[in-house]
Amino acid sequence: MFTDYVKIIVKSGDGGNGAVSFRREKYVASGGPDGGDGGKGGDIYFFVDPDANTLIDFRYKKKFKAESGKNGEGGRRYGKGGEDLYIGVPIGTIIKEESTNRILADLSEKGQKELVIPGGRGGKGNTHFATSTRQAPRFSQDGEKGIEKELILELKLLADVGLLGFPNVGKSTFLSRVTSATPKIADYHFTTLEPNLGVVKSEYGASFVIADIPGIIEGASEGTGLGLQFLRHVERTRLLLHVIDISGTEGRNPVEDFKIINKELKKYSEKLATRKQIIVANKIDSMQNETLLKDLEKLAKENKIEIFKISAVTGEGVKELLDRVVEVLKELPKEELVQIVEKKVYVLEEEKDGYNITKEDGIFVVDGPAVQRIMRRVNLEDNESMYYFQKCLEELGVNEKLKKAGVKEGDTVRVVDWELEWYD
Repeated sequence: MFTDYVKIIVKSGDGGNGAVSFRREKYVASGGPDGGDGGKGGDIYFFVDPDANTLIDFRYKKKFKAESGKNGEGGRRYGKGGEDLYIGVPIGTIIKEESTNRILADLSEKGQKELVIPGGRGGKGNTHFATSTRQAPRFSQDGEKGIEKELILELKLLADVGLLGFPNVGKSTFLSRVTSATPKIADYHFTTLEPNLGVVKSEYGASFVIADIPGIIEGASEGTGLGLQFLRHVERTRLLLHVIDISGTEGRNPVEDFKIINKELKKYSEKLATRKQIIVANKIDSMQNETLLKDLEKLAKENKIEIFKISAVTGEGVKELLDRVVEVLKELPKEELVQIVEKKVYVLEEEKDGYNITKEDGIFVVDGPAVQRIMRRVNLEDNESMYYFQKCLEELGVNEKLKKAGVKEGDTVRVVDWELEWYD
């Protein structure tokens, strides 16, 4: 089985909590704070695994979690950081965020490694909150939670040349003749259920990678048959060999076949539709109606597309075709065919700085990642901690926004899940 598209859930490690601790020292209030910081949570990396060819392993294991950081301790002892998690994928794997379809990483080079989701930062111990007026802070900072996301792993073959065409037009036979690949060959549709790769070596020493992609049918761009799998793989090829059966043995019309497949390519991607093609008129050895070939040659001339007549079975015309492919590939740059508009990894700040103010049943509700982070630092039973809490809300702009929202003396304000009476 060739697995090229899977969804998994990953979670980076939580940061460890900072400690509340006091050392015993004469003439220092409460012994002096000495709580250590929590350790950072483990990051999640994806890397190119040279031994992996498919995404099949992800069919059986769907959830991955990095190790969390340890809590800080007294004596300014820092918590140990969580171990990073490394996930190996085949070369050519695209990693996307499921909810937005945003590309997070494109693993297309040998030895490549990408940080995709960072671990939560460790919380600060009470040592950090001591000031000249607050010498014995009885609160610390909790570690930040790791990020959990559903990701899409999508494998796209890295081939120079892609064979496209309807099922049973002779693509597998052609591949077996020009490479050492051994694809399945038979007289029924969809013998190729997974892409087959082979390396073509010309007599002049040049070589290129060619892929026999699963057959395409009308409606492929909407997911009919093996359509989307086909189109995902063909995206990265630099040159397309459009194999068409001109034998007439199955009653197919070569011109109509050409138009249907190119229509599906255009529906899927305008850029893919403009990829350079060479028409390969196959099964010349068993051609029954020369009119089919003439009509195809006329179409090729009108569209300014080269056409080669071959027989994948006998080898007729194959050498001439391969020589031309080598020449064309020299002219085509190895561009990055998957364009990443916004390549970035998650950073904790982008999801932690927001908050919103709403009104529910007469109560002003303040919630969001920013205030949740502050609440995790607060000891509700400690006056100094509460003062620190009020100061943080002021610096965040919460008080000003509450006033603009119409809060008045005596109104109830709920911050996350804690209610207090507003006073100005």
